[in-house]
Amino acid sequence: MMTQRARIVASHGKSYIVELPDDRRLSASVRGKKTHFACGDWVEVKVLNAEQAVIEKLLARESLLYRSDLWREKLIAANVTQIVIVTAPVPSCYEELISRCLLAAEAVGIKALIVANKSDLPEFDVLRKLLQPYLALGYSMIELSAKGDIAPLRHALQGEVSALVGQSGMGKSTLVNALLPGQDVRTAEISTALDSGKHTTTHASLYHLPDGGELIDSPGMQEFGLRHLKVDELTRMFPEFRPYLGECRFHNCRHKAEPGCALQAARDQGLVLPQRLSLLQALFDEVSS
Repeated sequence: MMTQRARIVASHGKSYIVELPDDRRLSASVRGKKTHFACGDWVEVKVLNAEQAVIEKLLARESLLYRSDLWREKLIAANVTQIVIVTAPVPSCYEELISRCLLAAEAVGIKALIVANKSDLPEFDVLRKLLQPYLALGYSMIELSAKGDIAPLRHALQGEVSALVGQSGMGKSTLVNALLPGQDVRTAEISTALDSGKHTTTHASLYHLPDGGELIDSPGMQEFGLRHLKVDELTRMFPEFRPYLGECRFHNCRHKAEPGCALQAARDQGLVLPQRLSLLQALFDEVSS
């Protein structure tokens, strides 16, 4: 039986949906215990019948976006060119999650776009102020309301394979519904008691956008582990820290309590954000443990 090229367009744990060159979509399984596939992966499959296929081989990836902690790795999306980080003033924005998503983009060499959603809410000014330092670092940001004009986002997604990430309840599903009229992606209500969103997207799905480009929607997250990053590359992944590389007294400086640390001096002079340096220090511990 001949194999043919296909694209994974949905990932449900150990089962997948693949799209064939003729646009047919089939349920796909894997042989043995191999489950190291992500939405967006190109694979070779054997078609079994009109509804089922078996994934035989993973083809070369251009990029792989994933998160990891002490216990496991969680694949988010493959072959993406851009990460789109959706945030909002309600529920409360977890700033460190944004930084971690930006670092994940730096690690795989893809573009990053911050989407500040729910711009119609009175609390939005607080979010805008919180995000200003990231604009100053050169990251792109779009302010919008998912229930209003999303034309700027449509334009930013054209010609890209974008991974949509963010906390639960930030409006990702509402954005996807607006980008894809008729798809009816499920949306969530905010859990006010927990000040966090309820998870609605339980698996990653790839959508072809009508104006061009592709969008991979991923489940909402509250954490983004970066244990897979390399210790000697961490500092370089912070754009604002790059000018200080090689300026510390010790070549293996961890930028904590070492004398002659250029980054600590920059923080004390107000040249870099204290919370960004604190994150770098925490990541040294995270990836070394």
